Amino acid sequence: MRILQPAEWKKPRGFSHGVVVDGPWGWVVLAGQTGGDESGNYAPDMAAQVATALKRIIKLLGEAGAGPEHIVRLTWYLTSRSEYEAAGAGIGAAWKETLGRNFPPSTLLYIGGLVDERAKVEIEVTAFVPNA
Repeated sequence: MRILQPAEWKKPRGFSHGVVVDGPWGWVVLAGQTGGDESGNYAPDMAAQVATALKRIIKLLGEAGAGPEHIVRLTWYLTSRSEYEAAGAGIGAAWKETLGRNFPPSTLLYIGGLVDERAKVEIEVTAFVPNA
């Protein structure tokens, strides 16, 4: 198992951002990525946080030699149904910019809150990558 840790990102305490499991296909499993940037700052709106979370996901997948086309599952944790619904256009634009026309299976859950109370979204990813 290889831990995914971009050099310019602060190493997290108590978990890994993601791992690759080698075999005929490599599993890539990412911890939930929030909308916080590398400095720990959060935009105030849902669409911007989703955009940041998706960019973080693409960055981690790149560390594994993968891209959005390798994603086989997304699990979204959202703190507000109304904010999510109101942010639809911005979230769609962020999706198109990062994931393009890839539409893997997704589960969306509305929850009472995340560990960092400024976070409005957290997205987990599972991907499969053919070994070169």
